[in-house]
Amino acid sequence: MHFSENFLYFIWQFRLFNTNELYCVGGEKLQVLNPGVLNTHAGPDFNQAKLVIDQTTWAGNVEIHTKSSDWILHGHERDKSYESVILHVVYEQDKPIYRMNGAVVPVLVLKGLFKEELLLNYNAMMMSLNKFPCAKQIGQVDKICIEGMMSRLIVERFEEKCGAVLEKLDKLRGDWDETFYGFMAGNFGFKVNAIPFELLADSLSQHILAKNKDNNIAIEALIFGQAGFLGEELVDEYPTRLKSEYCFLKKKYGLKPIDKSLWKFLRMRPQSFPTIRLAQFSALIIKSNHLFSKILEVDNLVQLYQLFENLPVNDYWLTHFHFNKSTKQVSVQMGRKSIQNLLINTVCVFLFAYGKYTDQPQFMDRALDFLDLIPAEDNIIIEQYLDSGIKAHNAFMSQALLQLNKYYCTQKKCLNCGIGIKILKK
Repeated sequence: MHFSENFLYFIWQFRLFNTNELYCVGGEKLQVLNPGVLNTHAGPDFNQAKLVIDQTTWAGNVEIHTKSSDWILHGHERDKSYESVILHVVYEQDKPIYRMNGAVVPVLVLKGLFKEELLLNYNAMMMSLNKFPCAKQIGQVDKICIEGMMSRLIVERFEEKCGAVLEKLDKLRGDWDETFYGFMAGNFGFKVNAIPFELLADSLSQHILAKNKDNNIAIEALIFGQAGFLGEELVDEYPTRLKSEYCFLKKKYGLKPIDKSLWKFLRMRPQSFPTIRLAQFSALIIKSNHLFSKILEVDNLVQLYQLFENLPVNDYWLTHFHFNKSTKQVSVQMGRKSIQNLLINTVCVFLFAYGKYTDQPQFMDRALDFLDLIPAEDNIIIEQYLDSGIKAHNAFMSQALLQLNKYYCTQKKCLNCGIGIKILKK
């Protein structure tokens, strides 16, 4: 039989024994009052367990291994933190284990104590060649279980993203507007140009932009100049003017532009070219400097969309994708999906992080409410779950599914997933 210790954790945690009569290797009767809490850090596998062994009640830790000799293999006999273990749970006993004082550690052998179907189901999922382990079963799982897991996943996802936000906030000495500006810039580049956008924001403080808030050309010059696009020879009137303005501002603020070669144009729709995204980014700064302060005041989705709509993008970009190269007229406003991407991955994350950091849960609730109202993302991962009968009705659901796929399905951590556990227990 092939299985990991995680499978034994699963059997122990949910007490999936095929008998109500449990006995330790030494013949002592065992009653499990509480299996304990799974420990994800160093030390014994389950903490705060409560057991009755031969009519004596014990409270402490439980350690689980495939073989009892793994105790020695892992060096537990030299670790004082394992002296608090009240029960050693193993699949099979191949060696007695002793405490430092010479006393035998009580052992429960799981071999023969659980239904073989559990292990067969588990191995089938682990060896599945489907796009994710439970692709054939997930569509049959009840709605309550799915929704419960989705709620857990969205909090996990936001908690994870909050960590990055708060780390950056600390470096910027608690400046929420500057922190938001940096993350929003990264999101403007999507995945392809996220890094150069982040480097741009790091090289150009929002405070400098704020000092020039009444001068549109200065804002555009600072952003395109710091992006490295104004170092080449320029012919058209608009970019020539930007270059002249940037040369003055660069010297005034002691700026150093990033390398233009960092920007990627290949295999991309022209409307997504970094030049167009930089023009939109400039227009957003012009329209709403210190944007995060304004976002905190908005409590409905319509007003939130309005902050990113009708941007004052310079008319030059209506007929250009590059400096000095004209093209037929196109729309330069941000598309609905681009705005939704910003709302999901930056705005909602920051509202959640701000609410958590300042102990104002209304902002955390607002972030989740917005996700409920924003349409689901449409990508290959979401489609995989749709093919298996799980439809993402909104961004709350699609974000949760992305978290599920990244941290559970692709890593085959079915025993840590409420959905996987439900399927296996069936």
